[in-house]
Amino acid sequence: MNGTTKHIILGAGGAVSRVLIDELLSKGEKIKMVSRSGFGMKGTESARANLIDFEETNNAIEESSTVYLTAGLAYNLRVWKESWPKIMQNAITACKAKNARLIFFDNVYLYGKVDGIMTEDSPINPCSKKGEVRADIAGYLMSEMKDGNIKAIIARAADFYGPYSDRTSLPFIFVFDRMANGRKAQWLINDKVKHSYTYTGDCGKTLYLLATTESAYDQVWHLPTASPPLTGEEFIAIAARILGVSPSRSLLSAWKIKLAGIFDKQSREVHEMLYQNKYDYVFGSSKFEKFFDFTPTPYEKGLEETINHFRQRGVI
Repeated sequence: MNGTTKHIILGAGGAVSRVLIDELLSKGEKIKMVSRSGFGMKGTESARANLIDFEETNNAIEESSTVYLTAGLAYNLRVWKESWPKIMQNAITACKAKNARLIFFDNVYLYGKVDGIMTEDSPINPCSKKGEVRADIAGYLMSEMKDGNIKAIIARAADFYGPYSDRTSLPFIFVFDRMANGRKAQWLINDKVKHSYTYTGDCGKTLYLLATTESAYDQVWHLPTASPPLTGEEFIAIAARILGVSPSRSLLSAWKIKLAGIFDKQSREVHEMLYQNKYDYVFGSSKFEKFFDFTPTPYEKGLEETINHFRQRGVI
């Protein structure tokens, strides 16, 4: 696709958009980063836009471009309810008007609690208010895809860790940052159950693969994620060995998080999602792996690369 289209990233600046930009730069692609701040990087074009404003969104998208919706919103249900439907509608409407393709980076909240492995065929059965919001916006995009109104892809990932994930990922907040600063790691609810994590470094490569593969469009794809998943205990033990510290840890129980929610809005927002940590959370990506002959980065390697990345950037 090199040289034939511009790759436009809506919501640039987060972990996934940063690894995607690294991949696009390595391929010599033309890139426009779109964000409210106008954040830019060497070798890219940048533009300011508030994605809840249609005119600003429409002006940022160019004719026949490839558009990635990687926006992240404040972790607040009220904000999600008000903003996500507008953002999705604006992105779809603008892409249709400009004959652009859309790749939506999605999460797994819409599946709710799944017994067994989450796949692209898992029923949409949210058990949280945030999951209901995600189900609504993904359903809207799916309906537009099925009706042939837009060429699009929904790319889903599990919770993630990896390069650039130092602002929002729980592994950074509860594990890497704490242990690197001489404190015990923390884990939510239960460190004995399995929990899949998608490596951000794989996200950049695979979003580009999807975007540049004609037969990948009009489908849902789970991005490659290492298997089998680790328990919290195993994840912390590997990270501690790489950091050269003790794997000491403590658990944050549901009642402590609920109590904290009385005083802290962020804790209150997290509480409804704790089912993801109470039970096994296993994300399957065999469809992608077989189709593209792609092997996800193993946890051991991913954790080492992640910690080296944070060290090189002076984050830990």
